[in-house]
Amino acid sequence: MAAKVGIIMGSDSDLPIMSKAAEILDLLKIEYDMTVISAHRMPDVFFDYAKSAEEKGYKVIIAGAGGAAHLPGMSAAIFPMPVIGVPIMTKALGGVDSLYSIVQMPSGIPVATVAINGALNAGLLAAKILAVSDPDLLERIKAYAASLKDGVSAKAEKLEKLGYEAYMKEMN
Repeated sequence: MAAKVGIIMGSDSDLPIMSKAAEILDLLKIEYDMTVISAHRMPDVFFDYAKSAEEKGYKVIIAGAGGAAHLPGMSAAIFPMPVIGVPIMTKALGGVDSLYSIVQMPSGIPVATVAINGALNAGLLAAKILAVSDPDLLERIKAYAASLKDGVSAKAEKLEKLGYEAYMKEMN
């Protein structure tokens, strides 16, 4: 069975953020499933999801949540493999509430936590976790990193050629 990543979020309003994890997993050719699930509103369904994730082949779960943000921590309490929490920006407290809720886990229940709205990095971290035992995936990650470097180098060359004023005009 191929290693898979589970991507879960507490609300469909989180989808624009969480889709970034799916995009990087697609780019790196990693299988994943994505769903909306609420630890608060449907605890029985959530419990079944987290309890059966290992037998479904999941090696990592990426859980995005805002506000009280219990989805990542509860996933980590049930799922025995890595969980990556994505704090979602909130209107009330700008996502700091989500960040604190996810990052302040009790001893024995770790959740790797990325930046507020940092689902792309969550997807990349999941890929790096899987790459520990997958040399082909590791090569794809290295190629992705090289493409980032190439992109920055191209921008630096363009800035040096055009000067900052012309460069900024092209940005608008």
